[in-house]
Amino acid sequence: VLREVLAAKNYTLKPRVVLPEDYVKEVRPPSRKGTPVVVEFSIFVVDINSINVEDMDFRVDMFVHQKWVESRLDLHDDIFEEGDDHVILPPEFFDNLWQPDPYFLNSKISEIATLTHKFSSVTLYKNSTVRYACMMHAIIACQMEFQLYPMDIQICPIYIESFSYHNQKIRLKWADNGVTINPELKLLQYNLGRPLQLEETDGYMPEKYGNFSRLAVYFRFERQIGHHLIQTFAPSSLVVMLSWFSFWLGLDAIPGRVTLLVTCMLTLVTMFTGMRADIPPVAYVKALDLWMAGCMLFVFSALGEFVVVKVLDVQYQYQVNKVPKVLPMRISAMEKGQCVGTVANWEGGTVNVRPRKPTQTPTTPGQVSLQGNGGPQPPPPTKQPTRRQSILSVAWTDTDTGIEKIMWREIDKMSRIVFPGLFLVFVVLYWPILIFKTS
Repeated sequence: VLREVLAAKNYTLKPRVVLPEDYVKEVRPPSRKGTPVVVEFSIFVVDINSINVEDMDFRVDMFVHQKWVESRLDLHDDIFEEGDDHVILPPEFFDNLWQPDPYFLNSKISEIATLTHKFSSVTLYKNSTVRYACMMHAIIACQMEFQLYPMDIQICPIYIESFSYHNQKIRLKWADNGVTINPELKLLQYNLGRPLQLEETDGYMPEKYGNFSRLAVYFRFERQIGHHLIQTFAPSSLVVMLSWFSFWLGLDAIPGRVTLLVTCMLTLVTMFTGMRADIPPVAYVKALDLWMAGCMLFVFSALGEFVVVKVLDVQYQYQVNKVPKVLPMRISAMEKGQCVGTVANWEGGTVNVRPRKPTQTPTTPGQVSLQGNGGPQPPPPTKQPTRRQSILSVAWTDTDTGIEKIMWREIDKMSRIVFPGLFLVFVVLYWPILIFKTS
């Protein structure tokens, strides 16, 4: 077969590759007893695409190069062209040689690229070194973590291991150039951290009952935050700020105030519901969930503040409006003799009427005199609280200016400062902690 292949390449039959007898049936690696065959690996990454967070994998297109020494070959110098130390042979020649059997341990799919034929080649050197190259497509599984999403960093390894030969038969090793990334490679949502981390280890495989040489390369995918700043953080911050406008709306604009706050809440819920569809439903809390909870908490607090000021306003209006309703009834009762000593003395204390001075009038039988030693004495006058003191919980008078201040209005004024201040504290704490954990 080799002679036919060489003849097709216009080589003469005199300079030939001498193979041992029954070499085609040879299954042993070309190594001495106790000495493993060293297989050097190098990878050139052409493209990385389809980083799928739902299936937790990514696709990589790459050139894979393997190199080892086949000591059983007897090469004639005339097989090489003048000035060359190697010859490129067709892929069919590779089937007649012993070859290592590496595979990607964590790959879902891996295959050699084909168009009209397989994209692979075999290079033979004068020192009996065999170099095999092929272009491969592979879908690599990656165990991703999303605690810091959308500033997460995914460490995705590729493990290369011999399937049949343990580490006493084959020793995998990274070549000098190791793994090289295409300088024109650009990812949509990620930055590819460089340099890559390369490892050479031995892993015990209980399924195969032995220790196997293993190569590992770790890709560092750093998610770009620019997209989420424009699509998530900036709009949600504006919605929270929009909810603060309700503090400048009086209680006479109840429909507008309620509509503004409820619309802000629904906008945030819709926004974050759409974003959660981009990542798998994990069981732990993500950084985006904390931001979402914080923004919704601020809008919900603004809605709660409106409920509080409305309740306070109702109490204030009740205290103010009950004066003209109670006074006529107390005066009528006094005229009928049901109240003694004061014109009105009600528990709210909103109006004080000074006690009526008793007048000396002749008494008639059947009447009780308010004067004299035997008659009942009026109760001593007590200091009644003023109206503003009686409704201290909802209104009071400023001692400096003498201006009446209403509780719900003061809460609205205070909220205009407290809510932006607390949100600023939330932002100042959120981003430094997230950046620190990311680094």
